[in-house]
Amino acid sequence: MIHVTPSIVLDEAEISESFVRASGPGGQNVNKVSTAVELRFDAARSPALSEAVFHRLAALAGRRMTQDGVVVIEAQRFRSREQNRADALERLVALIRQAAVAQKPRRPTRPTLSSKVRRLEGKTRRATVKKLRGAARLED
Repeated sequence: MIHVTPSIVLDEAEISESFVRASGPGGQNVNKVSTAVELRFDAARSPALSEAVFHRLAALAGRRMTQDGVVVIEAQRFRSREQNRADALERLVALIRQAAVAQKPRRPTRPTLSSKVRRLEGKTRRATVKKLRGAARLED
């Protein structure tokens, strides 16, 4: 069991891992050993996530979520398989934690009188500067 938040607990069976060859530095080792991790979590069918959390997760995950609702996280930062595994799991948990927090709805507010006055004074000052830029007129 993976504890994400007090209310969200993921079953380890919901997460599948596959190991692939990593790109980048590593010498001959990188060509022989599959150390990169591709972690898959089926968020659409997970009983641990509510509908609201799933929709926020989909928005946060972006291209990391497939059309079927599967979150795919690739980790190849480290040279060892265990570190990449832990990194991928940590990133998934952080993503779900972030999705679990609902944003507070914005309450519309009105501008204060002083802010209105400041804005209008700035507009007047700017208009005066622009008016003075005009071509000099000949007085008759």
